[in-house]
Amino acid sequence: MKIEEKIAAAVSEVIKELAGTEPEPGKIVFQKTRKEFRGDLTLVVFPFTKLLKRSPEEVADTIGRALVERVEEVSEFNSVKGFLNMSLTGRFWLGFLGENMDNDKFGYAAAETQQPPVVVEYSSPNTNKPLHLGHIRNNLLGYSVSRLLEASGNNVVKVNLVNDRGIHICKSMLAWMKYGKGETPQSSGKKGDKLVGDYYVRFETELRRQIAGIIEKEDIGEDEARKKAPLMLEAQDLLRRWEARDKEVVEVWEMMNSWVYAGFDLTYRRLGVDFDKIYYESDTYLLGRDIVMEGLEKGVMYKKDDGSVWAGLSEYKIDDKLLLRSDGTSVYMTQDIGTAQLRYDDFTPRQMVYVVGNEQNHHFSVLRKVLDKLGKPYSDAIYHLSYGMVELPAGKMKSREGTVVDADDLMDEMAGTAARITEELGKTQDFSKEEKESLYHIIGLGALKYFILKVDPKKNMLFNPEESVDFNGNTGPFIQYTYARICSVLRKAGEESLTKAPDSLGGAVLNEKEKQLVRTLYDFPAMVREAAAELSPARIANYVYEVAREFNQFYHDYSILNEEDKNLSDMRLCLSSLTALTIRNAMLLLGIEVPERM
Repeated sequence: MKIEEKIAAAVSEVIKELAGTEPEPGKIVFQKTRKEFRGDLTLVVFPFTKLLKRSPEEVADTIGRALVERVEEVSEFNSVKGFLNMSLTGRFWLGFLGENMDNDKFGYAAAETQQPPVVVEYSSPNTNKPLHLGHIRNNLLGYSVSRLLEASGNNVVKVNLVNDRGIHICKSMLAWMKYGKGETPQSSGKKGDKLVGDYYVRFETELRRQIAGIIEKEDIGEDEARKKAPLMLEAQDLLRRWEARDKEVVEVWEMMNSWVYAGFDLTYRRLGVDFDKIYYESDTYLLGRDIVMEGLEKGVMYKKDDGSVWAGLSEYKIDDKLLLRSDGTSVYMTQDIGTAQLRYDDFTPRQMVYVVGNEQNHHFSVLRKVLDKLGKPYSDAIYHLSYGMVELPAGKMKSREGTVVDADDLMDEMAGTAARITEELGKTQDFSKEEKESLYHIIGLGALKYFILKVDPKKNMLFNPEESVDFNGNTGPFIQYTYARICSVLRKAGEESLTKAPDSLGGAVLNEKEKQLVRTLYDFPAMVREAAAELSPARIANYVYEVAREFNQFYHDYSILNEEDKNLSDMRLCLSSLTALTIRNAMLLLGIEVPERM
C-alpha cells in the first residue's frame, strides 16, 4: 500500500470516529509540502471542518496527533492555516530507496493492454518538402506524449498522416515535369525529399515571375494575378487530372512520393521517432468524400448552386464549412473526416490526440462539430494537442521561399556544436573516433530535444542551437553529464558494494540534502501520471532538471566513496543509483539517450 493510501485510510478512520460518518470520496486530498514549511506531505483539512464542526486549526491538530499515533511512518506534524504538514520517518525514506534502486521500470505503470487505446497522430508531413524545424517540434512532442501515455499505463497507437495529395503536391510535380529534365535522387546525389522540396521552391520562384508580369501588364492586385497565372492554372488542372486518376500524372506522383518517403525514413530514424501505422491522405479523402455525400443524402449537409457541398453549423454559432469544392475536389476537412472514421474502424480508440500547430485550432473545433452533426460516436474523442511555433533568432521560416531550417541540416549542426564544445571542455580525451562520433550525436540530439520539450507545448518558442548545447543550466547536456558522473561513481564503487548496500541502510541517517533528493525521486511516478494527464513533456523535462540539480548540490557537499561511515557510504550509493535510474527513465520519456561516459 502506498503511504498516501495508508494515511488516507487512517484519516478516514479518525473522521468516522469523530463525526460518525466517513468523508465523501475525493475529499481526502494530499499535496507536496511547500518548501517554506517543514514536512513531506500535506493534507488539506478544509473539507472536514463543517463535518467535524471545528476550526481548520483544530481539525489539523486532531488529525495530526492521531496520525503520529496510528501510522508508524508519520514522525511529526505541524499545521498552517488549514493545512496539515506531515514529516515521514527516515526509515520510510530508506525503505523506499532500498525497494526501488534496482527497479528498471521505476516511475512507469504497467500497461493495461485490454483497454481501448489512445491514438496519437504526429509528424503529418507534406510530400512536397523535407522535414524542417517545425516538424521536429511536432515529432518530438508526439513521440514524447506517446511515451508518457504508455508509462502511465495506457495502450497507445502512434500514427502518422502523410499529406500526399493536394495543390501543394501538384506544384512540386508540375515544376519537375516542366523543368526537371528527368532528374532523380540518384542522378543528382540529393536526398529524395530535398530534391522534391527544391522543385516546390522552383515552382514558387517561377510563379512570382509570372505574377509580377501580370501585375505590370494588367494593373491588378497580387491575389488576382496569382489566380490568373498560367502556372497556377496548370497546377489546378494537374490536381483535377490526379483526382481523375490520369495514368501519366499518377505515375509521376507515385515516383516523386517514393523519393520523399525514402528521405523521411532516414530523418525519422536519425531523430529517433517511429510509428505503429501510417495513413495517407490519398486514401482517407476518398472515405471522407463518401461520408460527406452520405450526409448530403440524409439532409445533414447541403449543396450550393455552384455544386459545392457545405456543413451548416449555425446551431454551434460558427460559420458554415466547405467540404467539397464546386469542381468536386476535397478540402482538408474532408480527409480529416475520413481519417477519423478509419482510425475508429481500426482501433475503436477512447481518445484520438492530434499533435498539430496552433494555427489549426479552429479547424479541429470545426471537425468535432461536423462529426457531431454527422452523428459520429467518436466526435468527443478528438483532442487537439495544440502547440506554438518554433522560431530562430533570424525569424520565421517560409517553405515557399526555401528559408526553412532543414531537419537533417539542423541535426548535423547540433552534432557539430556538441563536438566543438565537448572537445573544448576536454570530455573525450580517452574516446575512440567511433565513440566520439556516437557521443556527439547523443549530446547534440539530447540538446535539441530537451531545449524544445522543456517549453510548454502551448507556447511559441525561440530555438537557439548554441544555447541548447551548454553543460551548465537547464539543458540536456547538463542532465546527461550528471547521469554520466553518477555512472562513473557507481563503476568505481563496483557491483558488490552496491548489492550489499540495502542490508546496511537501516544504520544510516539522512541529512537534509539527502532527504530532499529522496523526496524528489519519490515524486517521479506521480509526475509521470500528471505529465501524461496534461500531455505535457515539459513537466518531465523540468522535473528531471530539478533531480540533476539537486544531485549535484548533494555531490558537491558530501563524499560518497570516501565517506568513512560505511552505512552512510552505502546509503549514498543507493541514492546515487536511484537518481541515475530516475534520470534515465525520465529522459527516455523525452526520447533522449543518456551516455554512461562523458
